[in-house]
Amino acid sequence: MNRLASATSPYLLQHADNPVDWWPWMPEAFEEARRRNVPVLLSVGYSACHWCHVMAHESFEDQETAGFLNEHFVNVKVDREERPDVDAVYMEAVQAATGQGGWPMTVFLTPDAEPFYFGTYFPPAPRHGMPGFRQVLEGVRQAWEHRREEVTDVAAKIVRDLAGRELAFPVAEVPGESELAQALLGLTREYDPQRGGFGGAPKFPPSMVVEFLLRHHARTGAEGALQMAADTCERMARGGIYDQLGGGFARYSVDRDWVVPHFEKMLYDNALLCRVYAHLWRATGSEQARRVALETADFLVRELRTPEGGFASALDADSDDGSGAHVEGAYYVWTPEQLREALGEEDAALAAQYFGVTEEGTFEEGASVLQLPQQEAVFDAERVAGVRARLLAHRAERPAPGRDDKVVAAWNGLAVAALAETGAYFDRPDLVEAAVAAADLLVRLHLDDHARLSRTSKDGRVGTGAGVLEDYGDVAEGFLALAAVTGEGVWLEFAGLLLDHVLARFTDPETGALYDTAVDAEQLIRRPQDPTDNATPSGWTAAAGALLGYAAQTGSEPHRTAAERALGVVKALGPRVPRFIGWGLAVAEALLDGPREIAVVGPALDDPGTRTLHRTALLGTAPGAVVAYGVPGGEEFPLLADRPLTDGVATAYVCRNFTCDAPTTDPERLEAALGD
Repeated sequence: MNRLASATSPYLLQHADNPVDWWPWMPEAFEEARRRNVPVLLSVGYSACHWCHVMAHESFEDQETAGFLNEHFVNVKVDREERPDVDAVYMEAVQAATGQGGWPMTVFLTPDAEPFYFGTYFPPAPRHGMPGFRQVLEGVRQAWEHRREEVTDVAAKIVRDLAGRELAFPVAEVPGESELAQALLGLTREYDPQRGGFGGAPKFPPSMVVEFLLRHHARTGAEGALQMAADTCERMARGGIYDQLGGGFARYSVDRDWVVPHFEKMLYDNALLCRVYAHLWRATGSEQARRVALETADFLVRELRTPEGGFASALDADSDDGSGAHVEGAYYVWTPEQLREALGEEDAALAAQYFGVTEEGTFEEGASVLQLPQQEAVFDAERVAGVRARLLAHRAERPAPGRDDKVVAAWNGLAVAALAETGAYFDRPDLVEAAVAAADLLVRLHLDDHARLSRTSKDGRVGTGAGVLEDYGDVAEGFLALAAVTGEGVWLEFAGLLLDHVLARFTDPETGALYDTAVDAEQLIRRPQDPTDNATPSGWTAAAGALLGYAAQTGSEPHRTAAERALGVVKALGPRVPRFIGWGLAVAEALLDGPREIAVVGPALDDPGTRTLHRTALLGTAPGAVVAYGVPGGEEFPLLADRPLTDGVATAYVCRNFTCDAPTTDPERLEAALGD
């Protein structure tokens, strides 16, 4: 029986034809384990995961291994992107037991879903100190059949230990100047002044930390914060982590210099980085930041947009190298000979110099990852543009990496915010339209009649997983950005509906602490809860930011109070681990600044004066400022109430806590007020 054939997860569909008798995560799988009196093998991964593909080919496609699995285990396959709650709970157990984690994650459970043995990737035979997968399976079988009491005791202890890890939530005091200054100092200590970024290899794009640095500079004028943000963004934009032909960023760099990436491209990275580079341009006017923001936005629309209007989750790192073998980076890397084939001798020499392609190579087997090692000004810009276009066209003829077409609500919320703002800043209405289409899909397909979110969809069919906290926070953030850009108050209304669920279903009413799953969600061995940011804002900090923005738009005291209570964790963690709570620090910057509320009223939305003031408001760098845009008395935006025109012309009001400075009709005065 092929139980994965109807899945909405591309990762599960990749395993649907394995000889392993896979189950999706469902109660019936554990009931079957009880009936057969066997343990459960839980295998967790995602479609763009290189080592997940390797283990699948080596073990899950092997008839003999599959036969052993089917005889002695109930085998459950989970897409970590579709069920982040399941992934989080068992990854915490893996990391506690082994000191490390990763994917594929391999966990053995009792029929009560209690874990007792852990690992990640296992090779088919012993290798580099790792046991072979068949050895592991045989050892677990022996323990289950002959040392059952010991196994169940271990499992019970692990569950008790996990329960004892409940977050000790601090008294809800908001972070202040001192904590944010300490966080900046901590980042300065970890900053790599030669290469940009923080820490050593592997190096991940620190998008949320950069957002904090930009907001801190805007609020305090700290030049060091801006310098770290700008230099990091420049080094990434020049490095191999950035796709110099097609735009967009790879997942991370395996080295400290941003040269060789892990080539998978994730929606969430590119949405966050698109927005960061747009904000860097807003702060500095950097032409490079403008180019990267627009190229990344164009990459999102060109390569990740789905027919339904949403955005796919990822592009694989691996692709066919032309020989039938799937090789990491094959789509993106170049040898000098390949340049000559595509361009001819003369232009190939230019491309090699411009993109840093050498005979020795920077990657594997003499291939190079394209970079920008030299200043572009020394090259003929028109000729380089022609070479770049020809290389991009030539690359398009290569076998393309696989695409995970799953639409994840949270990551689409991040894309909505990025595309809406980038489109507004650079007069690209097509990008705003793409943001609106994705938001429409989220409302039409992912929201039910009670405004509850589903986590995923694929091909217009909604998945079975319930939305988690990050879905509610990030989608609300996207809707708030879209409301500010379009002047359509319906997006503010939808954000409010989502945030009401955050207050009612994800928040501890006693402490204000937030949980990753709703109070009425499926009960796992523990209720997951993690305030630290990872590759994306945590659900906790995403919700805090959206709650604060919604409160600034509406004057809602419950939402403001919830945001402040949630930020208590930033007060505790910001000075200690600033790299891992960057979005929380960015939200705290907005709180300290107000955030400012900007109401722009005009005789009509398309009135030139109104549009000029609106654009000026959007380009203000005040941390977390919210913008309401419409005609006087526009009921959809509470900020517009009692805000009249001045002598019949468009007028802007800058407020904090709904208390406003003197109105202005002058864009320069508005700009000065927002930079104060």
